[in-house]
Amino acid sequence: MSPAQPDAPSPATLDTAGLRDSAAVFAALGDETRLRLVAALCAGGAMSIAQLTAGSAMTRQAVTKHLEVLSQVGLVRDSKAGRERLWQFEPAQLDAARRSLEAIGRQWDHALMKLKLAVEQEH
Repeated sequence: MSPAQPDAPSPATLDTAGLRDSAAVFAALGDETRLRLVAALCAGGAMSIAQLTAGSAMTRQAVTKHLEVLSQVGLVRDSKAGRERLWQFEPAQLDAARRSLEAIGRQWDHALMKLKLAVEQEH
């Protein structure tokens, strides 16, 4: 009798739109500057462009462009506070990307379990 095989995660569990959104998140975070900006916003809460550029050689214009990319994929959002725009991290898209990676991991785990069972059955 063969050991019970775990239920296979269906490829349909990886929704195409979710993967596309996750790919955009990973692409945005693939840039070191944007990753640093997200880390700063996670650690420091809402921050202005001036705060984000303090002690850096980057121009405000360059930081603004990076923040716009992060905003387009839903990782940050801005709000007005007087004359300043404050930027803050939005975790929802990163959480969705993490769930996509977990689903892919479950598919790999299942495939490896099937391979292990097949090898064990041959011996």
